[in-house]
Amino acid sequence: MKRIFTISGLVFLSFFLVNAAMAQNITVKGKVTDATTGESLIGVSVGVKGTATGTQTDVNGAYSITAPSAATLEFTYIGYTAQDITVGGRNTIDVKLQAQNNELQQVVVVGYGTQKKVDVTGSVATVKGSDLASQPEANAVSALQGKVAGVQIINSGTPGSSPQITLRGIGTIFGNASPLFVVDGVWYNDISFLNSNDIETMSVLKDASSEAIYGLQAANGVIIVTTKKGKGAPKIRYDAYAGFSNPTNVPVMANATEYATMVNEVDGSLEGKPLAFKDPSQFGDGTNWLGLILHSAFTQSHNIGISGSTDKTSYNFSAGYLEQNGNVSYNTYDRITMHLYQDVQLSKFLKVGYTALLEGDHSKDLPGGILYKAYTAAPVVPVYYADGTYGDPADFPVGNAVNNPQAELNYFNQTTQNYNFNGNAFAELKFTDYLSFRTSFGGTFAHQEIQAYTPVYDATQDQFNEISQLNRDEADTRNWIWENTLTFDKTFDKVHHLTVLLGQSSQRLKEYTENASAQNVPDYTSGDLYFGLGNNPTLTDGGSLETRESYFGRVNYAFSDTYLLNATVRRDASSVYSSQYKWGTFPSVGAGWVISNEDFMKDQHIFDNLKLRGSWGEAGNGSIVPNLSTAQNTQFYSNLGGGDNIQIGSGLLSLVPPVIYWEKSVGTDVGLETGFLHDRLTFEADYYIKKTENAVFPVPILGSLGANGGTLDANQATYQNKGWEFTAGWRDHIGHDFSYSLNGNFSINNNEVLSVLSGAIPLYGGGNGAAGGNFTTRTIVGQPIGEFYGYQVVGVFQSQAQIDAQTTQPGANPGDVIYGNNGQKTDLGNPNPKYIYGFNTNFKFKQFDLEADLSGVGKVSLYNANEGIRYGEENWTEDFYNARWHGGGTSNTTPSAFLSDQYNGAPNSFYVQDGSYLRIRNLQLGYDLPQSMLQKIKVSNFRIYISAQNLATFTKYKGFNPEVLSTGTNGINQGIDTGTVPIYAIFNLGVNVTF
Repeated sequence: MKRIFTISGLVFLSFFLVNAAMAQNITVKGKVTDATTGESLIGVSVGVKGTATGTQTDVNGAYSITAPSAATLEFTYIGYTAQDITVGGRNTIDVKLQAQNNELQQVVVVGYGTQKKVDVTGSVATVKGSDLASQPEANAVSALQGKVAGVQIINSGTPGSSPQITLRGIGTIFGNASPLFVVDGVWYNDISFLNSNDIETMSVLKDASSEAIYGLQAANGVIIVTTKKGKGAPKIRYDAYAGFSNPTNVPVMANATEYATMVNEVDGSLEGKPLAFKDPSQFGDGTNWLGLILHSAFTQSHNIGISGSTDKTSYNFSAGYLEQNGNVSYNTYDRITMHLYQDVQLSKFLKVGYTALLEGDHSKDLPGGILYKAYTAAPVVPVYYADGTYGDPADFPVGNAVNNPQAELNYFNQTTQNYNFNGNAFAELKFTDYLSFRTSFGGTFAHQEIQAYTPVYDATQDQFNEISQLNRDEADTRNWIWENTLTFDKTFDKVHHLTVLLGQSSQRLKEYTENASAQNVPDYTSGDLYFGLGNNPTLTDGGSLETRESYFGRVNYAFSDTYLLNATVRRDASSVYSSQYKWGTFPSVGAGWVISNEDFMKDQHIFDNLKLRGSWGEAGNGSIVPNLSTAQNTQFYSNLGGGDNIQIGSGLLSLVPPVIYWEKSVGTDVGLETGFLHDRLTFEADYYIKKTENAVFPVPILGSLGANGGTLDANQATYQNKGWEFTAGWRDHIGHDFSYSLNGNFSINNNEVLSVLSGAIPLYGGGNGAAGGNFTTRTIVGQPIGEFYGYQVVGVFQSQAQIDAQTTQPGANPGDVIYGNNGQKTDLGNPNPKYIYGFNTNFKFKQFDLEADLSGVGKVSLYNANEGIRYGEENWTEDFYNARWHGGGTSNTTPSAFLSDQYNGAPNSFYVQDGSYLRIRNLQLGYDLPQSMLQKIKVSNFRIYISAQNLATFTKYKGFNPEVLSTGTNGINQGIDTGTVPIYAIFNLGVNVTF
């Protein structure tokens, strides 16, 4: 018996020793690589399962961790399938992670959180920050062009300017048509202050279901920007490029001889005057004014950053400098940016952090309309005479409508400076694994200063100034937003995933403005200008204040990632609206069915992903000014009884309705998402209807009411955008050395005014498009917003006999256009593009990579007001010279050079041109130095590249640029080109270095 106990004791002791040995901690080392490419993966999370112990791989993909010899290690990395590996007493474990091919498992940023794409029921598109930073754009939004279906972006050629962006068509006339930008939780109307290199992701919310969580500011879409955070071992990154930009698609103008020939035709043949120029050939080519003020310009960018993370903190600090000179003489722009992010895990339950974005920029501005003035300037006028004085148009028979553009540039002195501080601080308290609270406070502190100085000068007969003047406009923005959210996120029985979000938001938007001026201010060589040295000073100030209060909630439910339900509601109040309309409620609901996750789909081999989703929701446009035309009185004096009996009276300048409140967008979306061939081929389609209800539209009023204007503005119209969006992608690799991806998107949109309570009376606009301020657009029921409106040209009068045979155009001249439609005005074209598309490719072979991005629009019209606004002998294009009517039978499509007469100068279809285009947005070739070389110089990555942006534009449009920014009121002045700054092609050499 004793022996049995002894043996039993030895056995027990042996088991104890074995277990003790197995429980001992050992050091495990290894390397984590991509299973396909073999590349080292930086920042992979390596943890001991069931514990808080963890680390991350370094710049070489290596890791080291202490763990029990029998433990299980977890390897997780965004975009890769997680792996669990048992240590089993091993000291070395190398791991190959497989990239996730399942698109539906990717994480998508949505309002106030993130979701797996499989659980998203709305239309949300995500673009990586690296795809934006690869294009040398001063504004990150510009780099979004062509990458997301349904997004129209119109860029300006002026450095530092903000592009116009429209999601799924324009839906307002008097309100802001741009989307809401949310950067790390803070709301903005513009993100010009943001450096593309500081962006991690940009999510575009396009349907009302995803937008409604942002309530009163979401009617035009929402773009959520997440800035970069640190991850993995510390690393330093330097990105830089330098190059030159050149203006593209610049119209070729008639030379001096051709110009003088056409002036003679107008004066002699058409107006019966003596010939202005006896010998046009004596002027030769003359002055090429566009060639004079347009030139190549230098551009450079430098960005440096340091980032990393530990188990307690994550950080990312960066700084950037951009210099982008304009292609118009004297136009310069430079910008400095800084980005600071840090979060700290103070305890298991509490994390705090902050984001700070600092920006300062300076530009030397251009005089208004300088491109149009150079376009129309007479080439017979020299820039300077032999004695050094300016060439004076008054010395030539060219009328007084044309100035010397060089003199205007030389005496124009205006600068703009902006200083922005944006950011927020947050705290996250985790009560349990499934219940957390987040509070965030952030905002904007911004200052803008525009200074303009006009000296005393005498350049030409019409270009002079006898009293110097200094003007300075300053604007200060002080906005803050405080948001609090409580989130419940839990999975029950492994199949029921429930997320409930409750939130509250408070905002304060304050702006101060000041304008100061003084005359006779001396201009010293130091460049400093002081109001105190002048006289007749003036000072005016103003400002605005709005406060908002909001409450919102959202419920997401998913059953086995197969059946999805999303419901949100937000209730907003704004101080700028009357009490009865102060509050607005914006609900939404979305549902999805992931068909590929059904049991009956398990054995099929066609679809990797097949998802059907639908949504409905409402969002507001809170940018509508409460009183678009404030009721104003004007005083007048009347002598009622004769003698000295002078009485003071008053009259109304304008009328306003009792109340104006925000417009409401009501949208429906149905979408299909698919994946084939192990998700190498993906396809997504959406059909949407977006209506703007309670839209502000002018109401006709009786003249007997005494107001100067014939309308007042009220919420009384409904607009609609309806269309399709398609996105497709293919990605694959051939062997280990060659990989590639092809992605394209195509969208169709139809814009229409559905109803106006006041009837069929139209709203006219576009008065800047034709001579004399004649209207060139019309907005009316059954037609799109801001359609072009005028006379349809059906030919050109060839002779006086042809004119005498008709009665619709009395007083016409040979060479005048012939109006169809019995001489009645009609719709001439739609400035709202029907088609928007983009195509993006990426190829990688060993150390080489090639990227190409294309974008374009189709079936859109533009009004070329460069040709249409004429008062005399402005210049013409060489194309017009070659095609013009200059005698019977010479042309039946292009009128005579007399474009300023009553028929050729009126708004008509001759000036409406096809604005469709296809542009090579970006072409980039890069080379990565091999790892064997990098190890010797202690660098983890070194890439050098050459790039060409806006390399070529294919278009039939004859103006400067088929991307034409709207002017004045949104909507009714779209697509009118009055000297649009040309888009420039940029050629750069750049490097990306990581230490």
